[in-house]
Amino acid sequence: MSLDALFALVSGIIAGTASAVGQAGQDVAQLQPASPAFWGVALGTALAVSFTNHVVLTTVTRTSLGKAVAGLRVVRSSDGRRAGFVRLLGRWLFGYYWLIVFVPLHLATDSDVEQQDAVGVRIVRRTVRG
Repeated sequence: MSLDALFALVSGIIAGTASAVGQAGQDVAQLQPASPAFWGVALGTALAVSFTNHVVLTTVTRTSLGKAVAGLRVVRSSDGRRAGFVRLLGRWLFGYYWLIVFVPLHLATDSDVEQQDAVGVRIVRRTVRG
């Protein structure tokens, strides 16, 4: 979901920026975005936030931050019940595989292929009980 990706990327950029500020002189801070510290911290933080949001939070609450805003939740395809940690971990890893392999292929060929979930979970609308 786009909100989840945006949340992870912004978190990574903020953490990377905080780590790449060096002291240029007396009371002067200088941002060094080309430094390895910036990119290492930014990437590590973005992956950690993504993992926590998509796997840990979704295991506990059935939804990530972006899906909660959109009124969605994640369930098992087979019976609509709670997806477990291992399935959600597989779904998270498959998302990166899809991003690395199929998105460039899709862009190069202008295909209309949609992402298929390989781990047996679905995203559904959250129902309000009451």
